[in-house]
Amino acid sequence: MDTYFKDKVIWLTGASSGIGEALVYALAPFAPRMVLSSRKAAELQRVAKRSGLPETHYLILPLDLADDQKMPDLARQVLDHFGRIDILINNGGISQRGAAIDTDISVDKKIMDVNFTGTVALTKAVLPGMIAARSGQIVTVGSVAGVVSTPKRTSYAAAKAALIAYMDALRAEMHPYGLHIGMINPGYVRTNISINALMGDGSPQGTMDQLTDKGLSPEKAVKKMLRAIRRRKDQVYIAGTREMLGVYIKKISPALLRIIVRKVNAT
Repeated sequence: MDTYFKDKVIWLTGASSGIGEALVYALAPFAPRMVLSSRKAAELQRVAKRSGLPETHYLILPLDLADDQKMPDLARQVLDHFGRIDILINNGGISQRGAAIDTDISVDKKIMDVNFTGTVALTKAVLPGMIAARSGQIVTVGSVAGVVSTPKRTSYAAAKAALIAYMDALRAEMHPYGLHIGMINPGYVRTNISINALMGDGSPQGTMDQLTDKGLSPEKAVKKMLRAIRRRKDQVYIAGTREMLGVYIKKISPALLRIIVRKVNAT
């Protein structure tokens, strides 16, 4: 059995459902110490018990990424409990479904606060301990949408693009300290992300997108994610042919991609 994750202290946000929940189940056999965070404490308890992790091996730590001021205190709680943080997996976030003109600015702000500012605040809260130890790994779950922006996801795409740029710069800053900063950009994964996505008025969409429903299973996506984390990859895409084609077209011919996206918007 691979021992990379054995006895590691891993802090995972968005752990109560979707990719995060699948990560907990995939990591549990390696016997890590896990900090499970999301807004839903009861769901975190359910995931922890289902994972089979001994109670001594996990800490339930509810967290709202929109409340960035609490991140330093939460990081102190983790350090008090486990003594260190080896890997932070920034997986929490929220998506969007709504045309820009129909989206209230408060919704744009919430999407940026949760997906970008909250993630940055948590990252900054754990960095001092990792720098002092000259050891640590921060892995952030972005999105193909941060590279290939598509209609009705304006703020979501902007937040994910900002994360990619931020982590690129942070990677260079942390290199002298021996820290690794990884970015994982999924495409469509079959989770409730589109059901919970915010519409223009801030209410959840409530339905599953067709493309999301046809996406990768969380288990398959997580298997690839763990391989990337183990190999300390700087940036990887975990996506189907459709999404990867968009990434490649943007590199080769951004003008062609703009035409394609306009046609998608018209359908």
